[in-house]
Amino acid sequence: MAANILLSNQRFTKGVEVNPYKVMRGPEGFLPPAAALAGNILPEPGFGHIEGRIVNEDQAVEEAARMFVGAKVPTIFPGPLVLWGWNEKAIKTAEAVERLSIAGGINIIPMPDYRPKYPKIDPEAEINPNHPNLTIWHNKIDVCMFIGVHCHYANLSLKIIRGGTACYTMAFCAEAGHEDANLSVRDMSPTKLDKVTEIVKKLKTNSKGF
Repeated sequence: MAANILLSNQRFTKGVEVNPYKVMRGPEGFLPPAAALAGNILPEPGFGHIEGRIVNEDQAVEEAARMFVGAKVPTIFPGPLVLWGWNEKAIKTAEAVERLSIAGGINIIPMPDYRPKYPKIDPEAEINPNHPNLTIWHNKIDVCMFIGVHCHYANLSLKIIRGGTACYTMAFCAEAGHEDANLSVRDMSPTKLDKVTEIVKKLKTNSKGF
């Protein structure tokens, strides 16, 4: 495995295809393979990935906008890192999420606090959107974006959604990105979200652009 990852990184630096495994829409079965174990690597700064293929960040941002515009039920899942005004960046990111939602007619299903509250648990609230039967299926979501979701929670959710639904998942991550998303952009910022918004506006006003 270490040798394969090293080879993948060497190929990446030369601009060659990283590996043949594609992180496609599901459903992929009860136990979909973890993309990292299949050899997929996270993008370096300035890059993103689409279905496991390393691409320029601008290409990933544009594709995210196209997926939103072409979706029947586009949805953003903002997590605590965006919903809680714990620093100035979180506040500005939340404002950027709202601008994107308005521009694209995109639904928002917040995940304010996904820690279980014992002894009584409301599954719709506590594991949303971790269980596709309760969130993706119920709302017929075909394209979604994770933003401000803690990485360990996002990784689990993305894998379950890919395993059991046909929803196209996108993760705009504040850190290094997510292999198990169909599309991922790293080092998320309000500016990058606003780029998605501007492209969405152009695509919606110009039918030839989509």
